[in-house]
Amino acid sequence: MEAFFVALAIVIVGIVLWGIALYNSLVRLRNLVQESWRQIDVELQRRHDLIPNLVETVKGYAAHERETLQTVIEARATAVEPGSTRAQQAQQENVLSEALGRLFALAENYPDLKANQNFLELQRELANTEDRIAAGRRIFNANVRALNTKIEVFPSSVVAGMFAFTREDYFEVVDLAVRRAPNVQF
Repeated sequence: MEAFFVALAIVIVGIVLWGIALYNSLVRLRNLVQESWRQIDVELQRRHDLIPNLVETVKGYAAHERETLQTVIEARATAVEPGSTRAQQAQQENVLSEALGRLFALAENYPDLKANQNFLELQRELANTEDRIAAGRRIFNANVRALNTKIEVFPSSVVAGMFAFTREDYFEVVDLAVRRAPNVQF
């Protein structure tokens, strides 16, 4: 009878240790998701800081293109507002990306602007920042996938449910132009 209780105690301790390990792995994944979002947030802030300089540079050459400049300014203002959820912030950043695309398309009409060193440097810095944001999105989405998978698969879903772990949203591109296949003509 004593051997039975020892075996039962070992099984119970094993289950408890297993539950603790699962819980810790869920916490670790949740923290990775949060950390990777903070890295994206740093790059988004860098992007937001570059935009006023870019707008001012373009303004000198294309003052009559007020609507495009105003769209960029408004999109930036919306994107930097505090209190947005990740999904809302992703949507706001997508709107800002579209506005910046229109701004760079506008620059094509002004050869002097395209040759301006300040504009070229800002454009280069913004392109580098966009690359870092894209890399951050990939890392963030990989961490979200790992967390969501861990939350959904059995038996870790039981522990996740007990401690109220929830699925995270991916940081997705919703710009339809990015998803559309390019039109190639010869």
